[in-house]
Amino acid sequence: MPATLAQLLARPELGLRLLTPADVGDLDAPLSWAHSSDLPDPTPFLSPGQVLLVTGTPDDVDPYVTRLVSHGIAGLGFGTEVVRATPGPLIDACARLGLPLFEVPYRTPFIAVARFVADRVAADAYARNTWALRASRAISLAALRPDALGAVLGELARQIERPVALFGADGTLDRIAPSGALGAPARAALAEAAEPLLRSRRRAAGTASTDAGPFALQTLGAAGRLRGVLAVGSEGLDQAAQQVVTGVVALAGLALEQSRATDAARARLRTAVWRALLAGEHALAETIAEPVLGALPDGPARVTVLHGAAGAAAADWLEADGDGFFARDGQELVVVGAAPETVARLAARFELRGGSSAPVALDALASGVTQAGVAARRSTPDEPVPSFDDVAAAGMLALLQTPDARAVAATALAPLAEADPALPGILRTWLDADGVYDVAARQLGMHRHTLRARVADAERLLGSDLGGFAARADLYAALRAVE
Repeated sequence: MPATLAQLLARPELGLRLLTPADVGDLDAPLSWAHSSDLPDPTPFLSPGQVLLVTGTPDDVDPYVTRLVSHGIAGLGFGTEVVRATPGPLIDACARLGLPLFEVPYRTPFIAVARFVADRVAADAYARNTWALRASRAISLAALRPDALGAVLGELARQIERPVALFGADGTLDRIAPSGALGAPARAALAEAAEPLLRSRRRAAGTASTDAGPFALQTLGAAGRLRGVLAVGSEGLDQAAQQVVTGVVALAGLALEQSRATDAARARLRTAVWRALLAGEHALAETIAEPVLGALPDGPARVTVLHGAAGAAAADWLEADGDGFFARDGQELVVVGAAPETVARLAARFELRGGSSAPVALDALASGVTQAGVAARRSTPDEPVPSFDDVAAAGMLALLQTPDARAVAATALAPLAEADPALPGILRTWLDADGVYDVAARQLGMHRHTLRARVADAERLLGSDLGGFAARADLYAALRAVE
């Protein structure tokens, strides 16, 4: 431990004497250095935790002592008989404002006080560096155990005497060391703090305040494919402990990255199973999937096809926290049999877009992919993964709401709008009335003969006979498309 003011005062060879009451300030606070200065305001050249040694004080004693206390000075030593004895106003101000004041006799040079503090600081630094080397060695040996990651985190928690928590790529708590060290409120607070770090998909660090104390958080893995977040209790950690934690972050990231080869093999296996299913080789797909990936969905299931830059990270998330079957096929992420809530959460977390099919049998997955593609063309920022059920429920005319359909319809209806901007609306009302002139005329507030004349004008402009169903249906579809 570094020197304290109490230890400094206890050194008989120094002959220091405390002038303020023993309960003034904190005599057991560690001292970072001892510095001498008789400047009226030496605080710009001092750091908190230091001892200031002086031989004189300015006339404005109270502001002088106030500045020292506000700056975090741990104690004030007054060298007597260099100029004069310790002034009474200085003793009173230090006692009143909470700054320990001690007398440095004339026979004791300031350098002796500074040397004692410096020697203890150097000894403490050496001890902490030695501890850091031993702790790092113990952690490195722990990495050789069968459960390398768990052993490393457990050894880290033991060495720094702080709790350690690891969150997976899906944001769920993977493990805590020591076991049971964190209650539910602390775990929830850490999970909430880890979530934005994982969502950023970049290497990042953060902090969190919990009922178990403050924590430092660090992402693990490469940008774009984070493997998790490590949370370490950070209260009172010095530089040596932080260096040990930094080493563990590297070890934990390496341990997680070593599983990437296995993950890549599983991903290729998933792709092979998916392509076998599409080819109708259901028995083969089930035989391959069962021992490694688990059972395939049983019965009709929805097929969801997703696109996005974070498809690989989304697959990692599904590997840890997904339901149903999934596979990557090129740039597409295909999910079969997942709950709609899972799909919605996945799309929101990784900013994916796509579509979901209606429930289809495993021998009709190709049609499910087609349906998902149709639904995907209706995706919007507000509804990134629409369902084919909703597309089908909207009817055939809803399929006209595409840029291509609107462009064709606008060209076809251009002669009507150029002749009379009101004519398309008149025709829409007439068609909505099933082509019954009397009904449509009443709705438009015009005579039926006038309406007949307007319809005849439209036939002339369009070059089409609107007496037949096909021509009317084509016109109605065009009017709907430009809405």
